[in-house]
Amino acid sequence: MIGWTTAEKARQPRPSPRAGPRSSGQSGIGYRLAVWIGRSIFVQTIRIRALRPEAPNRPGGYLLAISHLSHLEPFCVGIHMRRRVEWMTRIEFYRYRLIAFFLNRLGCFPVRRFGVPVSAIRNAIDRVRRGRVVGIFPEGGCARGSDSVLRGGPIKKGVCLIAMRAEAPVLPCVVLGTEKLNAADAWMPMGRGRLWIAYGARMVYPPAEFPDRRSARRIMAEELRAEFMSLYAELREQFGIRDQDVP
Repeated sequence: MIGWTTAEKARQPRPSPRAGPRSSGQSGIGYRLAVWIGRSIFVQTIRIRALRPEAPNRPGGYLLAISHLSHLEPFCVGIHMRRRVEWMTRIEFYRYRLIAFFLNRLGCFPVRRFGVPVSAIRNAIDRVRRGRVVGIFPEGGCARGSDSVLRGGPIKKGVCLIAMRAEAPVLPCVVLGTEKLNAADAWMPMGRGRLWIAYGARMVYPPAEFPDRRSARRIMAEELRAEFMSLYAELREQFGIRDQDVP
């Protein structure tokens, strides 16, 4: 895999006026409180099976690139990880004052999914360079079936651009089971809900090896897409998950 490191796998829009500050220091208490409440609920209701759960606990800034079967991945992954994740969030969610308030308190920031989201890209780069974890969905929205990256569907190259400019690693993550958590019985006591999470290899881009940035983004996107597919296959093999049971 040219220009990327994989040895670690074996070891382990224009800003909205409601978008909040670029710095997330003011929202730390709100984030910790939300995680504490979420973990208290998960302990009693959801069973999580994870591959390489230590991988996201590395120090320093990086991009957490996640598959997107439902809108619950940020909630579930944020609770599972020890490190705080600051999510790049669709600007449509900021239309409502109450939702925008909570998103700001959790350290999220908005992105326009269409066009070139210059402000969101700069914001993400700044946060990663400050040593933070930025969560991003390379598919650009919920994707299922043949459109899902898990089955070879396309991804947007924004994550590649951010990683290149910030000179930061990307950690791919596949999450299965979130779509079933929309049912009330999944949250009943005794762990009736199920989640499967796989963290992959930290993918590091060396700028000196790729002077042609456009070609580098294309290569990076293909490598990242292949890693998502590999993690999906690994989860299915390890835990006996049938492809037809995944939307």
